[in-house]
Amino acid sequence: MAEEARYNEDLSIHNQWDEICNQLKMEFGVTAFDSWLKPLSVSSFDNGVMRICAPTAFMKNWVIAHYSDRIHKIWEHKNPDIRQVEFIVENTTSRDLLDKIKSSPKPHSFYGPRTFNSPLAQNDDAWITKLNPAYTFENFVVGKTNEFAYAAAHKVAESRGVSFNPLFLYSGVGLGKTHLLHAIAQYIQQNDPNRHVLYMSAEQFLYKFVNALRYKDTAAFKEQFRAVDVLMIDDVQFLANKEKTQDEFFYTFNSLMEGGRQIILSADKSPNDLDGIENRLKSRLNSGLVADIMPTDFDLRLGILHKKAEQLGIALPQNVAEFLAQKIASNIRELEGSLKRIAAHSQLLSGREITLDMTQDVLKDMLRSIDRKTTIDEIQKKVAEYFNISVKEMQSSRRARNVARPRQIAMYLAKQLTSRSLPEIGRKFDRDHTTVMHAVRKVEELVLEDTSMAESIEALRRTLEN
Repeated sequence: MAEEARYNEDLSIHNQWDEICNQLKMEFGVTAFDSWLKPLSVSSFDNGVMRICAPTAFMKNWVIAHYSDRIHKIWEHKNPDIRQVEFIVENTTSRDLLDKIKSSPKPHSFYGPRTFNSPLAQNDDAWITKLNPAYTFENFVVGKTNEFAYAAAHKVAESRGVSFNPLFLYSGVGLGKTHLLHAIAQYIQQNDPNRHVLYMSAEQFLYKFVNALRYKDTAAFKEQFRAVDVLMIDDVQFLANKEKTQDEFFYTFNSLMEGGRQIILSADKSPNDLDGIENRLKSRLNSGLVADIMPTDFDLRLGILHKKAEQLGIALPQNVAEFLAQKIASNIRELEGSLKRIAAHSQLLSGREITLDMTQDVLKDMLRSIDRKTTIDEIQKKVAEYFNISVKEMQSSRRARNVARPRQIAMYLAKQLTSRSLPEIGRKFDRDHTTVMHAVRKVEELVLEDTSMAESIEALRRTLEN
């Protein structure tokens, strides 16, 4: 009887996890779910502690940083007996891992007629990121902050010959660089299907290289990567401090360049700012076209929301769109995720009308998190430290540029990262709300005109949000 009860409990837990996975897919989107959440599995549930397995330490750390709070909250709602959720690395042997690879279905990330004779090279493809069919050029909303990167990506995709080699896209998290990479791959697939395109994350490149070394199959590894027409690697920063992998990537890079093949890369920083990357590789990354995607402005976020609402088939009131565009300023994925949550809530309640009150209620946990993370006092302190002035100077009446500009940036960030009204922000700086309005407009203009200013503000935003 005890074994039967235990079996039923395990079955119930796994059923709950399946339901949670469906909800996470709806909230975060198919690409994020497939890349980071689908590989997770339930390990055990004892004494109120739910343990979730991740296949690698990197994936575990990423999930903890980006999804653990939401997973914990959903688990608590599903099962009040769960008091804590832990994430662990699955203890899988190398042979078990290879068996898992061999039994996995072939993804849709390789295009073209080429085949490889090595079983490892063929079956290992199951670990390559699948393309998101929603990530196309048609679905990418273009604004002033991303139009250059969009134009460069589109040019590379439609050119049969090599246009910019390599094309290096960089931005903060959730601003659209992965969308553009997927769009390039899918455009080539549809318009020139005989070209062999290989797209994967840098983590997966590392995984394949380590496997090739482990199973003494480096020849197949080299053949697989150096026989492509277009190589696309996402999140190159993950190669930091991986010396042997950087060496192999460097040689692969040179081989493809010499053969006139296209290389497209992305990272969270410009090549020169990538820590832990060898100088000779930085030089190669800088040798083509480097395009940054700057933080979104208010108008672009509005456009993204209306585009996404149209795709979801929902009526999004303007005041709700403006509220979301103002509150969720740093990450497009979070912006789209919040809209999906609202849409799901509306649809599950028989088409209940989307209103501002309903939006605030559905997103109250996210909004509380945003407000809790950042205060105006903290913004003033961080901005003052960054520009080497005192908070007292920032609040003073001084109009010298070295004080006035940081003051405007602090006001701008207060507007972006808190829910405080303009008069409330103004009072923190001993100014009125019209001064805050002017500061916000001024900084928005500077972000579009001055790349270094945009990078400074993005660096401050990351510091404040972490």
